[in-house]
Amino acid sequence: MKIAISGLGKMGAQIAKKLYESSVDVIAHNRSKEKVDEMVALGMKGAYSKNEVIDSFNGDRVMIWMMVPADVVDSEIEEWIKIIPKNSILIDGGNSDYRLTKKRAILVSENGSVLMDVGTSGGIWGYENGFSMMTGGDSSIFEIIKPILQILEKPNGAHEYFGEAGSGHYVKMTHNAIEYGMMESIAEGYRLLKEGPYKNIDLIKAGEVWQHRSVITSWLNELTLNALKENVKAEGVDGVVVESGETRFALETAKEFNIETPSIQASFDVRLASQKGNVNFTTKLLCLMRNAFGGHKINGK
Repeated sequence: MKIAISGLGKMGAQIAKKLYESSVDVIAHNRSKEKVDEMVALGMKGAYSKNEVIDSFNGDRVMIWMMVPADVVDSEIEEWIKIIPKNSILIDGGNSDYRLTKKRAILVSENGSVLMDVGTSGGIWGYENGFSMMTGGDSSIFEIIKPILQILEKPNGAHEYFGEAGSGHYVKMTHNAIEYGMMESIAEGYRLLKEGPYKNIDLIKAGEVWQHRSVITSWLNELTLNALKENVKAEGVDGVVVESGETRFALETAKEFNIETPSIQASFDVRLASQKGNVNFTTKLLCLMRNAFGGHKINGK
């Protein structure tokens, strides 16, 4: 099987490497030459332009996995549909607004190809642990791309198909909204330990106990605990927490369908407030968590 990975950032590069190491014919493409060079050094075929990507398929069915920021997906699709042959497969593996995905799928279909949405979770650990992937789009195309997903889920990830275009991104959006609430709760708990009535509670000891089959045992708590072991006072962390957009989409959808989401809303509001200067130990831990699972900068975007 042959696939082009377009967008070789933190997750895109991992996806490319994981597929290549499983004997998939990977074409590596990125807007900056250096990222492509890195993949070429590993043995992949590099494509330094979109036209080179298409040429690299040598008449085979074109399949392109886009792993790019949500704000450039429209322009990327517009460029691709000008040059891809009919019957090509575009995959949007990023954090796109499911409402836009539905519109984009129609646009791609009108141009003779198919857009699949694969909401992808796993952060910078997906290469090692396996990715969790949530897919929407044409069910027959899902069967074609399934071998790719089966490779990417190894050893402990998973993938599922959820239905029509946008449904995969919708499930991923909801996942991220839950993530916000869980992160906020964990961070607030550690702050409560640190700043509450007992001034000498060892945060690391508490986290270690919690991580041994307590009700809140979780990967997020593990990551938080590991971050505290390295920087228990969260020194050098500004506490300004970025919001990626997906939880905003979720809250807009909840309002449209009259679904109450007070915990998710509160966690979202904390991030907005941090951007206005309301920072504390909780928001600093949120920054450390984002860095731990996603490789996001501790200070800044």
